[in-house]
Amino acid sequence: VQLVESGGGLVQPGGSLRLSCAASGFTFSNYAMSWFRQAPGKERELVAFITKTGGSTNYADSVKGRFTISRDNAKKTVYLQMNSLKPEDTAVYYCKAVFIQTTYWGQGTQVTVSS
Repeated sequence: VQLVESGGGLVQPGGSLRLSCAASGFTFSNYAMSWFRQAPGKERELVAFITKTGGSTNYADSVKGRFTISRDNAKKTVYLQMNSLKPEDTAVYYCKAVFIQTTYWGQGTQVTVSS
């Protein structure tokens, strides 16, 4: 089982990034997917959630209107489009897969928003 995040990096405030999380080793379409983030010295927090079909999404208040979660079950990939990035969005971003009592985490990708 693997969840591999990519797309992180250094971006200026106001810029955009698109994170990807590629899944393998399990039936991706059965799993709800989430993006979490963890900044230095802070707890890991939920950023965005999408149901297994992609029919419903939820976002943290801090990213509503700026971030969009989506998924492609054929490609076994979940995405996080991040626009209007702010310095406070700096964190390691993780994807998470959940199906009943089974949970998988990716290894994370660093996003740094700085001028």
